[in-house]
Amino acid sequence: MKKFTGEVSLTGQPFVMEPSKTVGQLLKEHNAEVTGFIRFEVGEGIEKVETDFAAEVAAMSKQS
Repeated sequence: MKKFTGEVSLTGQPFVMEPSKTVGQLLKEHNAEVTGFIRFEVGEGIEKVETDFAAEVAAMSKQS
């Protein structure tokens, strides 16, 4: 349970630039605090273009 909550909370996560330390440890070392954050998800904002293969083939056959 402790591992799960550590990974879910910002201060319990490993620091990207130095994974041996957590974000919380780094904040304490530098006497800093989190005032806000933005969460990004892998692949977020990437629009996947869906093509209609049948329409694409029909358009190509009309051109030739």
